[in-house]
Amino acid sequence: MTGVEIDLIVTDSLKALELYEKIFEIERIEVTDFPQGENEVVFSLYGVRFHMLDENPAFGLKAPTPDHPNTIWFNILVPDIKETYAQALSLGCTELQAVTELPDYGVTNAIFIDPFGYQWMLHQVHKEVSFEERLKLWEEKRDNESE
Repeated sequence: MTGVEIDLIVTDSLKALELYEKIFEIERIEVTDFPQGENEVVFSLYGVRFHMLDENPAFGLKAPTPDHPNTIWFNILVPDIKETYAQALSLGCTELQAVTELPDYGVTNAIFIDPFGYQWMLHQVHKEVSFEERLKLWEEKRDNESE
């Protein structure tokens, strides 16, 4: 058997699951119902497996905080970025980057941080732009800024 799973530690995995289910289309795989500090949740988001564990210092499991977030973030391709972003903010997430259209790159993106200290970047693709085209756009922008 092979596979990849993204594991993360949160202060309360059941509350985090509740939040994420209100923002994204989450498929529950495994959810425990123990006292806080002992729970774990496994879910799938657009085919990617996530495994959350409650913070438990006795086992060396320390969660990030909104003031001290992890440097990792999750990049999620969504069908309606404005709706997903508005939903996240209405549920207590904090805006880091407003919905930003990048028409030359064919995307719109936005970033928020959740109450558990994790950053989420949302993308909505409007048209496919090849890697080569994106490189050329970036180089042109960089060259114009240095003049």
